[in-house]
Amino acid sequence: MAAEVQFKKELLDERLAGHDAKTVFENDGLLDELKKALAERVLNTELDHHLGQEHEQAAGNSRNGASAKTVLTDTGKLELAIPRDRQGRFEPALIAKYQRRFPGFDQKIIALYARGMTTRDTQAHLRELYGIEISPELVSAVTDAVLDEAAAWQARPLEPVYAIMFFDGLRIKIRDEGAVKHKALYLAIGMRHSGHKEVLGIWIEQTEGAKFWLRVMTEIRNRGTHDVLIAVVDGPKGFPEAINAVFPEALVQTGIVHLIRCSMQFASWKRSRGAHAAARLRSCRAVSPCRIE
Repeated sequence: MAAEVQFKKELLDERLAGHDAKTVFENDGLLDELKKALAERVLNTELDHHLGQEHEQAAGNSRNGASAKTVLTDTGKLELAIPRDRQGRFEPALIAKYQRRFPGFDQKIIALYARGMTTRDTQAHLRELYGIEISPELVSAVTDAVLDEAAAWQARPLEPVYAIMFFDGLRIKIRDEGAVKHKALYLAIGMRHSGHKEVLGIWIEQTEGAKFWLRVMTEIRNRGTHDVLIAVVDGPKGFPEAINAVFPEALVQTGIVHLIRCSMQFASWKRSRGAHAAARLRSCRAVSPCRIE
């Protein structure tokens, strides 16, 4: 009997050679890795719940490996390992037997992995993912599995030193209490001395302020990072002070995009196009190729 598919931290740190940090949500990026890890964890929890029923135990049913299946999500194809039972009676609810499309999964995955999700929020997202009425016992089992996996990824140990850390945010739509709301999702991406990048954490916060970033810096330090050489930020008020309060030797650098945007204020409208082209050329020469994981 094949062993149960277990969550691996390395899955979330898969290297994406030659990609920019902002491509982690594109095809084959971090989002696809998160979707695969979480979907397979949920499917295996479903099978555990199925095998735990009395009639299945009486019949001596057990696990019987997994079969490969390709499903289509909002961002492309996703290769999943669908677990099987020995007597062939297990029919997963998350991805039905003949289901090939998995719409609406991307934003829910981001929300499930982000900070600030309560148990009630997680249960609501899972009900939306399934799209059918499932038993409270299954909801509870899957919720526990999802929370355990998300917590393991969020609390994983980090490298002692990062050459560069990038901090930025984006706004996404998330269903909250029956309504779709725009929420800010913040990312911390660290570059090792080898040139590899990894996503250090994802946070959902209503407002971006010095107290929030101070909490993020403290969390990163508590997870094993003792020094940061360069911190690249977009320059909100109080952010550099929050970084230096935890990493006093870090050099805070405003992102190239923001530097170009600010420098354009001193160029006339007629010369702005040429100034933009020259600035982009200088920024491309300044940034060396790197790999992202």
